Amino acid sequence: MEIRVLRYFLAVAREENITAAADSLNLTQPTLSRQIRDLEDELGKTLLVRKSHKVELTQDGMRFRKRAEEILEMVDRTTAEFTAADEGISGDIHIGSGETRAIKRLADIIRVLREQYPGIHYHLYSGNAEDVTERLDRGILDFGIVIQPADISKYDYINLPDKDVWGVVMRKDSTLAEKSSIKKDDLKNLPLIFSRQALSPYRTGNDLIAWFGDDFGSYDIVTTFNLVYNAAIMVESGIGYAITLDKLVSTSMASPLCFRPLEPRLESGLSLIWKKYQVFSPAAQVFIEALENEFSGFQDLRAHKMQH
Repeated sequence: MEIRVLRYFLAVAREENITAAADSLNLTQPTLSRQIRDLEDELGKTLLVRKSHKVELTQDGMRFRKRAEEILEMVDRTTAEFTAADEGISGDIHIGSGETRAIKRLADIIRVLREQYPGIHYHLYSGNAEDVTERLDRGILDFGIVIQPADISKYDYINLPDKDVWGVVMRKDSTLAEKSSIKKDDLKNLPLIFSRQALSPYRTGNDLIAWFGDDFGSYDIVTTFNLVYNAAIMVESGIGYAITLDKLVSTSMASPLCFRPLEPRLESGLSLIWKKYQVFSPAAQVFIEALENEFSGFQDLRAHKMQH
């Protein structure tokens, strides 16, 4: 299987038309059709359903498209990394994270590094812990930020000093908004909007679910969300009350929304993780050294790694 054929396939998937894809690739239509048929023969799978004026991906085709995109992303990253090695310290750093204010700390580090190493470029990917670790394991990401508790035993990590506070985002005209904090009994029989990351089975010893207690299953979760921006729109529309982290939703004077922390108070720590025994690019090495200078807990990590 050749890299160029993967690019051919993705062009067809993007254009949904072999003739249009051939034009974009500067190939003849028969040549491109033959390359796609040879790819299907090699895989033993039908990737495209050919119709009169367009093509559609089969289930195998959609699965192969995802894998092809991942392979080409790794190829392009590797090429860029080795090209950058000849041009001093430059290149790309890929970081995955859920929605958290801890990104502010990384942003401060990146801002300082940009002054010294303008050739380093940063790419942020938003997703829950499962999304981030899957992409980390595949080598698509260099680093990930996950909310604790989480199973990070197969990664090296830095525990960030930040703590995210859990609470409820609600309309300011809600009767609950009169309270300074929210107890679990306050949420009984109310429509709740819940973070899918908080519900993820990936999270070992889920503190948020434990906060609700053994009767968690009796609460009315009407909507789940991945991006808190969308959850805030649901709250503003009167759908329910969002269980989320503080400082992710605008609760300014002009906003119709407010945040109230949970009582008893519930905080979650954060860890920056990466694959064990990873060989860093020069750009990533500069980034990790900046983290070492920023976080004193990194020295504990060094001791941790020496035991491997």
